[in-house]
Amino acid sequence: MESQRDAAPLGRFLTVADTAEVLNVSAQHVAELISSGELPAIRIGRSGPWRIEFPALEAFISGQYEEARRAGLWHQAQLTELAEFSGAPILRPVPPLG
Repeated sequence: MESQRDAAPLGRFLTVADTAEVLNVSAQHVAELISSGELPAIRIGRSGPWRIEFPALEAFISGQYEEARRAGLWHQAQLTELAEFSGAPILRPVPPLG
C-alpha cells in the first residue's frame, strides 16, 4: 500500500525524466532501458514522448532486486568444484608436510 501512496503525487504514468529521478540515473539510461525492452513503456502518439506506468516501474525494480539476489547467491556458491560436472580431473592443493 505504501507504494501506492508514493505513486499518487507522480500519477499513473511517469515521464522518462520522472523515471530517471526515481531510479537516480540519467534520462539517457532510462531511454536505453526502454529501447532494450528491459523497461516496459508506451508512446503517446506516433512519435510522442515515452510514458512508463508506475506499476511497471515497480515490477522492473523488483526484478532488479531479484537479479541482484540471484547473482549474490551465484557468487557465494562453491564454483571451484565445477570441474566435477565435466569429468575433468580436479586439482586440489596439497597440504604442506610437516
